[in-house]
Amino acid sequence: MDNKAAQTDYPIHDLLRTRWSPRSFDSKQPDKQTIQSLFEAARWAPSGSNHQPWFFIAGLKGDETYNKIFSTLVEFNQMWAGSAPLLFVTLAKITNPRGEPNPSAFYDAGQAVSMLTVQATSLGLFAHQMGGFDASQIAELFEIPADYKPVTVVAVGYKGESKSLHPKLEALELATRVRRKTSDSVFSNTFGKASDLLNND
Repeated sequence: MDNKAAQTDYPIHDLLRTRWSPRSFDSKQPDKQTIQSLFEAARWAPSGSNHQPWFFIAGLKGDETYNKIFSTLVEFNQMWAGSAPLLFVTLAKITNPRGEPNPSAFYDAGQAVSMLTVQATSLGLFAHQMGGFDASQIAELFEIPADYKPVTVVAVGYKGESKSLHPKLEALELATRVRRKTSDSVFSNTFGKASDLLNND
């Protein structure tokens, strides 16, 4: 899996460098204490005005919640996600305690899942986030109030054998990870002008 460690332009923490999103999962189920640590990490994510607009619906493989979540996935994700021992839905509460729109709700929910993902990596787990699911079906199956919006479905587990995947998926699993250069994302003075902050000269 060395090709999955990020080839970075600048030094970063190993937890970030080795984090990635596999599609092959081992059948081993994380223990309850480990799962609790994942959601505790999400709890301590930053949020606008400390509104903490993230909520989760979680199920273990074989239980009713898991089966409901799995049923909402698009066909491509159903090809692999059923091997993960834990599936959860991320919800964003799009109103604040006063009932007004919360413009940072989705951003904050994303931060919570990001913290959870780093915690998972520290525990030897992997998390694969998905946008390919039927949000309206999730809302109906779980009787979700109108001001709570499904954002992602996340599969969590220990890494499995890539050979267990469909050949096309196995190729994706083994491919080297690539990203846009940092200097193509960080600007100064005007949009599109690479920042001197990234220049080591």
